[in-house]
Amino acid sequence: MDLKSIYPKRDLWTHKGKNGYVLIVAGSKRYSGSPIFNAISCLRAGADLAVCVGPKRAMDIAASFLPDMICHPLEGDNLRVKHVHFILRLAKNFDSVVLGCGLGKSLETFKAVYEIIEKIDLPMVLDADGIKAISFKKEIVKGKKIVLTPNSYEFEILTKEKIKPEIEDRKKKVKKWAKKLGCAILLKGHIDVISDGRKIDINETGSPFMTKGGFGDSLAGILGAILARGIDGFKAAKAAAFINGKAGQLAGEECTEGVLASDIFNFIPLVIKKYSKL
Repeated sequence: MDLKSIYPKRDLWTHKGKNGYVLIVAGSKRYSGSPIFNAISCLRAGADLAVCVGPKRAMDIAASFLPDMICHPLEGDNLRVKHVHFILRLAKNFDSVVLGCGLGKSLETFKAVYEIIEKIDLPMVLDADGIKAISFKKEIVKGKKIVLTPNSYEFEILTKEKIKPEIEDRKKKVKKWAKKLGCAILLKGHIDVISDGRKIDINETGSPFMTKGGFGDSLAGILGAILARGIDGFKAAKAAAFINGKAGQLAGEECTEGVLASDIFNFIPLVIKKYSKL
């Protein structure tokens, strides 16, 4: 894949903000790693700023993990409707949003997700628990600049349709649902399938070792960074799938069975450098 159109040579007078500010709404008391995977992958994929907002325990852990991310702690163990006003005010200064990773599945959290989707009109990655939330309210994504990034299980929850391993079955169903929902879908798997309801493509990078928790979160972060550059959802999803899969391949080759999702961080910039000729 040629990434030059996404990562052109930087102007010497470029400055912070020119390469994307990404707001990440993620994490809960139980799932404290998701915002870390989102944010570091986002920064490694070229964003100038990755700001996380989520429940206090997750934000405290994220803030202590790496000083490169900004973390806004919210009161309580889960995202709640009362937090949405603060998130909306924050979002005014950003170029894209990553929403859903590690949020949990409480009804209160789902209500907060609906309000964020309804009231923020930025390019958005919707993943994990965010996808489960909209399975009860699918119409909410219509007309929005959203890319859904489900795995097979999440796709079935969203659509109530079983999908087969065969690639043609996946292509048919992803294209159908992308058209029906009016947004791009990146179905993750051994071969990723991407469609915006009109165009369809596949990505074959990746590794059998990428079964550890966190590799989906890293994909969402990379995609958030690319969307923040003004790239359309279909093209951004193709590029993010390629970068995440290729970086995961390199991490898998080095660590095999012992690979961690966090091993991908140092390989993301190497993939971007090679395929954009930076």
